[in-house]
Amino acid sequence: MISTKGRYALRVMIDLAEQEPEKFIPLEEIATRQGISKKYLEIILKSLVQKNFLKGLRGKGGGYQLTRKPEDYSVGEILEVTEGTLAVVSCLQTDCAPCERKDFCKTLPMWKNFNQLTHDFFFGITLKDLARPA
Repeated sequence: MISTKGRYALRVMIDLAEQEPEKFIPLEEIATRQGISKKYLEIILKSLVQKNFLKGLRGKGGGYQLTRKPEDYSVGEILEVTEGTLAVVSCLQTDCAPCERKDFCKTLPMWKNFNQLTHDFFFGITLKDLARPA
């Protein structure tokens, strides 16, 4: 399940993709448009800045802007910033210890296929696909 944090991060990134690319957008404007509390939005924006998805500028004229073009961001990579992983079962997470049942697990091939479908779906959609033209 995608958390509120993941859904909000996606909304924020789409919002910024719909703005003038060279302009820094104030946190308050984003919060108002998206109906997200400023405090919660700060947490989300901080993680996106740390992963270099956004650039932040403090002070007058400051705010946030994308570091790349909207077509260069996939939904999957944005969600992974906040969700950590999109793996559908824990045994497919990259940081998970190998499952002792993997050699005889009857469901593992099914989970791998479903995991690949999920990955391909989310990584096949870009911000540009979701944003309305600026």
